Amino acid sequence: MPETTKWQVRWQSAQRSARAAAQAAGRAVRTSARAAGTSARAAAAAVRQAWQATPRHTRQTWRLTAVSAATGLAVAYVAVAAAGPWDSGQRTAERADAAVMDGASGEHHAEEPGPAPSAPAVLPALGGPTHGAAGRGAAPLPTDAGLADALSPLLADPALGPLRTASVVDVAGGREVFGAGQNKAATPASTVKLATAVAALSVLGPDHRIETGVVLSGKDRLVLVGGGDPTLTARAPRHGAEEQPANLRTLADATARALKQRHLTKVALGYDTGAYSGPVEHPIGPNENIAPVTALMTDEARLDDSEHGPAPRDTDPAHAAARTFADLLHQRGITVDGDPAYAKAPRKSARIAAVHSLPLSALVERMLTYSDNDIAEALARQTALGSRRPASFAGAGAAVRTALARQHLPLSGAVFEDGSGLNRDDKVTAALLSHLLLQAAAPDHPALRPVVTGLPVAAFTGTLSNRYRGQSAGAGAVRAKTGTLTGVNTLAGSVVDADGRLLVFSFMTTGTTDPQGAQNALDKLASAVANCGCR
Repeated sequence: MPETTKWQVRWQSAQRSARAAAQAAGRAVRTSARAAGTSARAAAAAVRQAWQATPRHTRQTWRLTAVSAATGLAVAYVAVAAAGPWDSGQRTAERADAAVMDGASGEHHAEEPGPAPSAPAVLPALGGPTHGAAGRGAAPLPTDAGLADALSPLLADPALGPLRTASVVDVAGGREVFGAGQNKAATPASTVKLATAVAALSVLGPDHRIETGVVLSGKDRLVLVGGGDPTLTARAPRHGAEEQPANLRTLADATARALKQRHLTKVALGYDTGAYSGPVEHPIGPNENIAPVTALMTDEARLDDSEHGPAPRDTDPAHAAARTFADLLHQRGITVDGDPAYAKAPRKSARIAAVHSLPLSALVERMLTYSDNDIAEALARQTALGSRRPASFAGAGAAVRTALARQHLPLSGAVFEDGSGLNRDDKVTAALLSHLLLQAAAPDHPALRPVVTGLPVAAFTGTLSNRYRGQSAGAGAVRAKTGTLTGVNTLAGSVVDADGRLLVFSFMTTGTTDPQGAQNALDKLASAVANCGCR
């Protein structure tokens, strides 16, 4: 190892210089040293006495620590000498730059070294400037004409329906750089969940949690009070999961403990769903894509073991949850007298147990990733509750619109009949969808960030996991919310273009007759934005 040999030569030279200097200095300090010697010997004697008085196992620990420290230093010196400053995990880009910096090796440095070279960032910070390889300036903004040249031919795809609209907005500048019918209101399908998410986060905040509680109503009567948590589960906790939803089993544990402390082992059980009002059934009627909308349910009233997607649903989720809770109490030594029945919890009742949902930020991310209709309707109603409006379909729609108006979003032609987008009477513009994403990506709206982080990733996650196969420009680069109803296809999300510029987009079409063809056409539009350096 040649670098080790150089180190040894330098070390021997340094030793010779040090000995010469020590001899010269020694003569000057001998007199002072004699005076200090007596004090030093006294101190050493004190140290020896303390050492001998120290327990044997403590002395062993001190010895081990000293030896380990010395060994570690020796190993570090040898490793640095053997490897040199460039061979210990430095990036290839840094090594290459260093090799052409005035012909010097990594062993020698200029007297005033400049900043260390680094590879450019793979993705830009949301809304911030993007530095190129040279580290100067923001990534260039695509021109309106350049994007039009790339996108207009794709919007002419015959697989799209007669109404086709588009909006592309630059995040850093906040300016629309491409538009086509962007102010025409159209049926959004599930992309309306972007509006639901922004409204809920702006009204309630990302840390808001939904409570499910148990109260005493009288001497020996319980009421299970639903707060509208759509992710409340009665299943066994998943091992290894970082975040666990609120669990009815946990609530039963706490309830049984509280009852036994009161010497109660037999109770009647009621359940309260009064947090929500209005019809519980969605206007589309019974459907495997959504359960009846009620303030109390477990596992989204699914009758199978699925966690998302279509599934058969219980027609009375609240009663089913209360029966499950009664069974869980029985397993914990509490007898429930009779079948649970609806009961209004008294206003001034004693709460004996409660569980809380994951934070709203996590609920928003799950809703968007899997296009979860049950969570969407629950979050729309939570927005209504936070706005002191009736938690019904009508009240939730009004609350969402009001919340978005406060964010100064373009609401011309917007209609919100539900929170999920299953209702065909919902209407939004492509401009509204792109500006919802612009708000969520903007640095001055951190509370809305879950809207961006919850978007599915093309070819990898959620509702985009099986799309963009073979589209190298879009796969892994496009993050977008999908929307699909019969004859309706929409896509809205974010992408970093070929120059590193962060853009948000929305593409909408209605009247389609080839669902797969329309979906592919929308994916090609998003991939074209990803592949664009359009100037």
